[in-house]
Amino acid sequence: MRAVARICTMTILAVVGAAACADAAEMRVYSTGAPAEAAKAIAANFSQDTGHHLTFTVGQPATIEDNLTAGDKADVVILPSPDVAMLTGTGVLRAGSAVDLARVGVGVVVRTGTKPPDIANASAIRQLLLDARAIVYPDPRSGGGSAGRAIARMIDQMGIAETVRPKLTLSSAIGGGVDLVASGTAEVGLFNISEILPVKGVSLVGPLPAELQTYIVFAAAIPSGNATPEPAAAFIKRLADPIARQAWQSAGMEPVAAAP
Repeated sequence: MRAVARICTMTILAVVGAAACADAAEMRVYSTGAPAEAAKAIAANFSQDTGHHLTFTVGQPATIEDNLTAGDKADVVILPSPDVAMLTGTGVLRAGSAVDLARVGVGVVVRTGTKPPDIANASAIRQLLLDARAIVYPDPRSGGGSAGRAIARMIDQMGIAETVRPKLTLSSAIGGGVDLVASGTAEVGLFNISEILPVKGVSLVGPLPAELQTYIVFAAAIPSGNATPEPAAAFIKRLADPIARQAWQSAGMEPVAAAP
């Protein structure tokens, strides 16, 4: 009888497993760079729990927006919340599907082994930028330049734009900007903290002081062309769930959402 019970149990488990596989979805996630590492970590656990398979495409917000507007297919999109609001307004993203997930601030990065500079206050940051041999931060004119625009505005308000300009390189983290610090090409970099942490050969000195800090909030939403939005909605719920807080924090971001 015990043998029969074991066989029955194994049969039931096999049937349940087969049903789970049959229900598993292939999901395409388009994400900008800053939230990508955390979202991938959360996706790995989500995939284990649900059987859904998630494939990530990481790019600049403007590239993602252009692709979606041109009809590119995705199941979930993770972008700065103003971009999500804009795409929702134009009908590219499903109304009511957007959820704010986490925010990230700008950090100061130097090459590993370099003595950490003083970044305690606005005066220290100003002196750091004046003294630095070469500086890199994201291009404010690019489609992913939210952090770059904030940094350029900060430098302009400090009154040092003309002095700093000759030693600037404008490059996104995705485009290799943080790597320029790792190689020693740039002495100091200013990037979203979450885009600094994954790069080898560099050290995060710390976030910009509070009086200079600017945050970008990232949101997830479902494209209007997604004909089977239920798995996408479940993944967005997982991204916003309190159990995902550690993944966001480990990636240098601050979760801002409770599960919907």
